[in-house]
Amino acid sequence: MTSKITIDPITRLEGHGKISIFLDDAGAVEDCYFQIPELRGFEQFVVGRPIEELPRIVTRICGVCPASHHMASAKAVDGCFGNTVAPLAHKLRDMYYNAHYIHSHTAHFYALAAPDFVLGPDADPAVRNILGVVAKVGLEIGGKVIRVRGLAQEMQRIMGGRNTQDIWCIPGGVYKGLKPEELEQIKPWVEEFYDFAQFSLQLFRDVVLGNPGYVDLIVNGPYTLDVHNMGLVDENNAPNFYDGKIRVVDYEGKEIHKYEPKEYADYVAEHVEPWTYLKFPYLKKRGWKGFVEGIDSSLYCATPLSRLNVADRMATPKAQEGFEEMYRTVGGHPCKALLVQHWARLVEMVQNAETLQAYCADPEITGDQVRIVNPPITGEGVGVVEAMRGTLTHHYTCDDNGICTSANLIVGTTNNNAPIQMVTKKVAQALIKPGVEPDQGILNMVEMAFRAFDPCYSCATHSLGKMPLEAAFYQKGELVKTIKRNC
Repeated sequence: MTSKITIDPITRLEGHGKISIFLDDAGAVEDCYFQIPELRGFEQFVVGRPIEELPRIVTRICGVCPASHHMASAKAVDGCFGNTVAPLAHKLRDMYYNAHYIHSHTAHFYALAAPDFVLGPDADPAVRNILGVVAKVGLEIGGKVIRVRGLAQEMQRIMGGRNTQDIWCIPGGVYKGLKPEELEQIKPWVEEFYDFAQFSLQLFRDVVLGNPGYVDLIVNGPYTLDVHNMGLVDENNAPNFYDGKIRVVDYEGKEIHKYEPKEYADYVAEHVEPWTYLKFPYLKKRGWKGFVEGIDSSLYCATPLSRLNVADRMATPKAQEGFEEMYRTVGGHPCKALLVQHWARLVEMVQNAETLQAYCADPEITGDQVRIVNPPITGEGVGVVEAMRGTLTHHYTCDDNGICTSANLIVGTTNNNAPIQMVTKKVAQALIKPGVEPDQGILNMVEMAFRAFDPCYSCATHSLGKMPLEAAFYQKGELVKTIKRNC
């Protein structure tokens, strides 16, 4: 029996990472490290640039959720210009962002999560992928997934000029509005989004909830944590993905904090460990207490399930029905069974589609007052949105000439770093038994622990303090030289 198990690379995520599992003399899991070896340096890249350029620059952080960075950055830049934003621009940005949610949630649910449930966690790795899912559920469903994701991207292109590396938002608003003929083109797509969200919920009921083994794994398996929840909410404590206050509730449902985005630094701090470039956020007022669960823990999750856990209700009627059904099925609100995240994404998609329907019916949506020209430079701004993967914060300062002097980002996956580390270890300890060599199915079930978070590590990683690096050089398969940097 080996003393160390390494899963490298981990699969079906955005970015790169590995899991190192250390065994004791008996073969039981002694420790587990979820390590991120890549580095993001955008906080330094943007210093010295005109502040209005930042919403265009930061979309290059990630090709999966560029709209999230674009929107958070735009809101932070708005703050540097006195938060003077045209009301219509607020609506258009929110409309655009809900389309992006449908595009992203569709990709994660069907391409990244579904292979574990449609094919089974112990299926052959050669078929445990999106192609295997299509082969099992049928080409018609596969075609529907591709079409909806494509239409959501095309809607973003029509509204914002691009569907990946956005250039749309500017200080005080957006550079173009929505034309009446563009709205007419979009309307039938929005109805498709609504129907597709309902279809996806039904597929989840049939395939996942219809399998007692899956339900037992979700509700009673090791994929649970007693940590708290974070998410944006509106004035009714319903989820809002573009705007609102940040609400934190404990895993029993009691509110811990509720604060304005500009106050984030009073409530969130970040801890550093030497074995990863990814920092560990925690609730600042409680202090860093380590990787521990419990009602007094300072750790929290910021995920689709967390957003629903911090909410008292959904913002739209059909989504409310899905919200109630989900919590009724899993035993009540809030829920700490992390695999329920996949269901929560589908409930969010229903709200996204219903929100788009409301905007399509808004008589003001094709107006032309889409920006406030030459707002005053006030020097500092914080922008917070709910990225698909969790609460995303951009904080900028600039000088009197509008040149960026500092930037700080706390992205969705960074919020979840400690919980991902903890649940990965918990699942490994539960599934890897002394004296039994784990097979591919067991190792994939360990990966399912982090996959529930839909992590994006190209977005999430940056360093504070040391940046150790090791480079290994091989010639004809033989290691010939190793260079190490420990500073």
